[in-house]
Amino acid sequence: MYQIDAQVAQTPEQRQIGLMFRKEMPQTEGMIFVFEQPATQCFWMKNTLLPLTAAFVADDGRIVNLADMKPLTEESHCSDEPVRFVLEMNQGWFAKKNIKKGAKLGGDLFAARR
Repeated sequence: MYQIDAQVAQTPEQRQIGLMFRKEMPQTEGMIFVFEQPATQCFWMKNTLLPLTAAFVADDGRIVNLADMKPLTEESHCSDEPVRFVLEMNQGWFAKKNIKKGAKLGGDLFAARR
């Protein structure tokens, strides 16, 4: 089990800013984006300085897919199916923990939706 200290981005403004312009982020920290309803979610890294991995997460906490994202690019990275949650962590964090597509995330955010 791994504990993540994730900031929550749930308003449109918070989701738009995300992790832009940050120069560092501790390995156990990340950001979870919370949307009102499941949809195909797409992310890019135009003003983001850190290499990140996005986990696109279903309501029950299942990781639908993972996407490594390069800093300062406009390449779009999208969920493989409609999701309400996207967890961004430092690139390599999921791989180092052997967390892959299909793994389940726990926590209050997902427990209420199971």
